[in-house]
Amino acid sequence: MSKTAENDGALETRGIEQVPDHERTARIRELFPTWVGANISVLLLTMGASLVVAYRLNFWQALVVAAAAPVVSYGLVGLIGIAGKRGGAPGMALSRAVFGQRGNLLPGSLIWVARWGWETINAVTGAYAVLTVLDIVFGVRANSVLDMVTLLAFVVATFAISGLGINAVQKCNKYATYLFGAFSVLVLGYLVVDTDWSAVFDRPAGTVAAMITGVGLIAAGGVSWIPSAPDFTRYLPRTASSKGIVGVTVGGAGIVVLPMVLMGMIMAVSTPDLASASDPVSFLGEILPTWIAVPYLVIALIGMLLINSMSMYSAGFTAQTLGFTVPRHWAVSVNAVISLIFGGVLMLVATSFMGSFIAFLSLLAVAFSAWVGVFSADMLRRWEYDGEALADTGRTSAYWYRGGFSPAAVAAWAVGLAAGLAFTTSDWFTGPLAANNLIGEYGLGWVATIVVSGLLYVVLPKPAVVVPAPAGTPAERPESVTV
Repeated sequence: MSKTAENDGALETRGIEQVPDHERTARIRELFPTWVGANISVLLLTMGASLVVAYRLNFWQALVVAAAAPVVSYGLVGLIGIAGKRGGAPGMALSRAVFGQRGNLLPGSLIWVARWGWETINAVTGAYAVLTVLDIVFGVRANSVLDMVTLLAFVVATFAISGLGINAVQKCNKYATYLFGAFSVLVLGYLVVDTDWSAVFDRPAGTVAAMITGVGLIAAGGVSWIPSAPDFTRYLPRTASSKGIVGVTVGGAGIVVLPMVLMGMIMAVSTPDLASASDPVSFLGEILPTWIAVPYLVIALIGMLLINSMSMYSAGFTAQTLGFTVPRHWAVSVNAVISLIFGGVLMLVATSFMGSFIAFLSLLAVAFSAWVGVFSADMLRRWEYDGEALADTGRTSAYWYRGGFSPAAVAAWAVGLAAGLAFTTSDWFTGPLAANNLIGEYGLGWVATIVVSGLLYVVLPKPAVVVPAPAGTPAERPESVTV
């Protein structure tokens, strides 16, 4: 990223304040390993298995799902990432310009809480990876004490990387990308030789509804990154290509999601209980030979570590926008402690990891989508963000609006959230409109959330757009952006 005095050291000290133009020297291609690293997860294998076991799709349908999901979800990630190069600040800080200084606390709080669950799932998966390696290599069987020790070690390592800042995250992602690519090719080669391909291709086709629901399942992980997108683009110059941001984001995610989901689908044909395993990792030790399984599990562990580091990195910014007046790396520690507590509960109490994971994903997508609809609609009319107004949380802020709230944004967000939940079905919650209609049947509650919140925000009367005072660097010319 930017090679300046501010962020060239080991510890990034910049928080939610706007990055000065002279420090914004990052390059778009540096986003590629970021979004590769954000998807190095064995959970994609398990979700691919679910396409076969739960949704009963055949290979070609799973291929369509695996290709469409990252285009949909990370296309939105890339589009919202454009706001980062426009405003030079993290996503939830830029959100103050949309919702108002106080109004932003509502979606910010929900997104922060939702991140607890995402980080908990990742931490538990990482701990299971360690336990599986210990079992395969040393014959050490898991127990409650060892579960907690491995979970603690994973969370501490996550905190160390995310606390250092964006340079540490980016550097780790770069090397992990090379390692993951090499070992994924190795695993793929083994599957090509060892798989009964007649069983793979002879499966009957599933329903169109199951395909669309499957896209939502795979896309949910990407949707969770949308509010964080500006966090990783705020060091880009204002003149950076918007099309380039979207293209590199989709490409970085897609190059991982597509093969991982298909590999999970292929594995599940010969091992149908993969999708319902008690944990999302140990099956690799049964399917793959030890000489492949162990290094691949280590890479998976690194991947989960990086995913959680990126999530906690963004969560630190979210905590600061909520009023935690501490440096970003200390704000990160709040999420670290929470993921440790919740992870312990999940490992010791939950009976079905995958069931809990899928239920969580369905609600996670809706929670993030309400913000996405409003923020993306606002981007159609806002090309710049006032850094001083973003930082000023008092009545003197240009983003104070009415009592600290933008009524249009808050109302659109709340109605969109309610609409999405009404159409959502999961093991934990079923909305009143989830049955007997295409939206509920096709698992499109999160899409309904984006559409309702976005359209409502467009038609409601909104505060005038605040244009920042002229700076030393000329502002970016407006360009056409499709949301």
